[in-house]
Amino acid sequence: MRQNPTETLRRVLPKVREVLHVASVEMQLTAAVSFLTILQEESMSVHTCAHSFLQVILLHLEHRDTGVSNAWLETLLSAVELLPKETLRHEILNPLVSKAQLSQTVQSRLVSCKILGKITNKFDAHSIKREILPLVKSLCQDVEYEVRSCMCRQLENIAQGIGTELTKNVVLPELIELSRDESGSVRLAAFETLVNMLDMFDTDDRSQTILPLVKSFCEKSFKADESILISLSFHLGKLCHGLYGIFTPDQHLRFLEFYKKLCTLGLQQENGHNESQIPSQIVEQEKKYTSVRKNCAYNFPAMIVFVDPKNFHMELYSTFFCLCHDPEVPVRYTIAICFYEVSKLLNSGVHLIHKELITLLQDESLEVLDALINHLPEILELMSTGGENSVQENKFSSVPDLIPALTAAEQRAAASLKWRTHEKLLQKYTCLPHIISSDQIYYRFLQRMFTIMMTNNVLPVQRAAARTLCIFLRYNRKQEQRHEVIQKLIEQLGQGKSYWNRLRFLDTCEFIIEIFSRSFFCKYFFLPVIELTHDPVANVRMKLCYLLPKVKSALKIPADMHLLQQLEMCVRKLLCQEKDKDVLAIVKKTVLELDRMEMSMDMFQKKNYEKDLLDQEKEREELLFLEMEQLEKEKHQSDGRLASDKSFEKKRRDSRTSTQSLSKNLPISVPGPSSSTASTSKEIKKSKLTRSQSFNNQAFHAKYGTLDKCASKSSTLAHTSSVSGLVRTAMLSLTDDSFRTRNASSVPASFSPNPVVPSTSRGPGNTADPKSGGSKDAQPRKATLKSRKSNP
Repeated sequence: MRQNPTETLRRVLPKVREVLHVASVEMQLTAAVSFLTILQEESMSVHTCAHSFLQVILLHLEHRDTGVSNAWLETLLSAVELLPKETLRHEILNPLVSKAQLSQTVQSRLVSCKILGKITNKFDAHSIKREILPLVKSLCQDVEYEVRSCMCRQLENIAQGIGTELTKNVVLPELIELSRDESGSVRLAAFETLVNMLDMFDTDDRSQTILPLVKSFCEKSFKADESILISLSFHLGKLCHGLYGIFTPDQHLRFLEFYKKLCTLGLQQENGHNESQIPSQIVEQEKKYTSVRKNCAYNFPAMIVFVDPKNFHMELYSTFFCLCHDPEVPVRYTIAICFYEVSKLLNSGVHLIHKELITLLQDESLEVLDALINHLPEILELMSTGGENSVQENKFSSVPDLIPALTAAEQRAAASLKWRTHEKLLQKYTCLPHIISSDQIYYRFLQRMFTIMMTNNVLPVQRAAARTLCIFLRYNRKQEQRHEVIQKLIEQLGQGKSYWNRLRFLDTCEFIIEIFSRSFFCKYFFLPVIELTHDPVANVRMKLCYLLPKVKSALKIPADMHLLQQLEMCVRKLLCQEKDKDVLAIVKKTVLELDRMEMSMDMFQKKNYEKDLLDQEKEREELLFLEMEQLEKEKHQSDGRLASDKSFEKKRRDSRTSTQSLSKNLPISVPGPSSSTASTSKEIKKSKLTRSQSFNNQAFHAKYGTLDKCASKSSTLAHTSSVSGLVRTAMLSLTDDSFRTRNASSVPASFSPNPVVPSTSRGPGNTADPKSGGSKDAQPRKATLKSRKSNP
């Protein structure tokens, strides 16, 4: 049909018609799917569709196999959307009158019900009233309960086509009659249809007709089959929402108590027997009770709206507690999915469910954890701020178990075979810098990211850990810790003995280019990356070649001209000395890509304006972190001295009036007279510290709307960069003194008190021998060898 539709219709389709009369079930199903695909592609005219395919479809609707009949019915219902009104009337509706008679088979009448529900919207209200509604009434009063149930479920579609008035006068009476049917499946279909049609009825119909029916249905549900309870529990939230406002206080309380009873259904019947000792019918009943409680968990956010979030603690907290501690995994899984919606609805009352968050994080089932972490950053953000309309300074001060719960969840995910859950959890950990303190992340999470990168066997998990580590490093607020992390990355990954670790180092550098400013990457990671051009493993050199264009994009001209020369020299060496044919082919492609690249200039360019401005913003943020660290040190020093001796603090302030010039030179604009007092200087530092702390909660991926906003931001950046030199000078002098006096025993064994980090200011003679693979034992081994040769 795609390549030669004319010949296919003339020669192939007749053969298909002939063979379908005696075809097997598999061939019938294949033909139905093929016809459906042809119709959905709309590659033929309406006339061709009606003339060539419609008769074949109608002919096989009553196939003796139910699966085949349903497949052809699905194809016909899709064709209804394409066919014009007249074709539907003559080819489908007119034959339907005879097909819907009692003399026809049950299968034929069931098909007629579904077709009526589909074609109603294609006709006007007058035609529906004259031609379709008589058939609908006849099928609603069919002698077979299956037909009555099927027609009842189509009344919603029919009501949408005939309008409100006819729905009230014709459809509603039929629904009321069907709701009192002797068959439970028909009553259930009537109840579900009524719930779905609540919006079509006015307030009088809801209060006088529908509400009594619903009350009667709920009262009889516990005496009926459990399948009715399953449906009722699933639609209860929509029902309470649709009838909200017409309940009396007593009816409101009744429905709430009914919901609470459903939430604990089956939990009070524990008798201490093992499952093997329970009869099979009771086991089946327990499964249905579990489905009821699962549906209640699904409707829990709707019930919070029903009772008002202000009344949550009094009315629904105990129910929420039971759902979070339910013995069945599907119930806890569903409430974990709804946890974010519940948190949003509670808003300022979100602290009420802190303990349940910890409970679900510590759940023994990884399915529950996987459902919870889908919205974990948003949940933690709401928890940390205490809701959308409130601000809480102490992050998670009331939830001391949060960090142990998060670490335990990660360890459980790591110990399982479900690496996708582990990867997702590590990706969600990137929100932690906005939730908990920098020190907590450094001591409880950062080292764990290193361990995962070096020991885990799943590549997506390692990459997720690498990116999360870069985020942690980005928001770390202590320069000493940042230097230790950088040195550890270079020594244990970039210069590691395992080529796998060196590959992960290149992954990490890729994330660093993305997350940090260009100057940060060039200062700390440019030289270690370039050194890997001499790596003895071809895979490492190959991966480096793919990274080189991003490395070049991090350079600025003319400031980084010497780095550009080093990069070009390394590429030339690769071209001349590379022996691996696969690596050499990639090197040649990379050279062409590097030649086409345009270098970033120190000044803004029109082509890369937004990228350059975003990089300036990142660099400004990194400088602010340094300033914030310095201000926090000064604040802690002043607080300690004030606590030790208040009178001495007053004298010290008077004696330090000559040193206030450093504070005045900070990049803060303070209105007022030029002669600021000591208290004014303290307020300036406090305001800047507050501003820096609030900045820590903002995402670094800034979005800029217009060029005017960008220009205003660039002027601010220029002012900041011009005055931050004095701050950096003062900071470096203080940090150098603090580093010298720091006790060496407090530093980890793998780092010296003053860690040396590779920087672009260092000469090439200080870099490690790249062919040694980063082995720490390479030099001592050479020395030992020479001593043995000199001593025969």
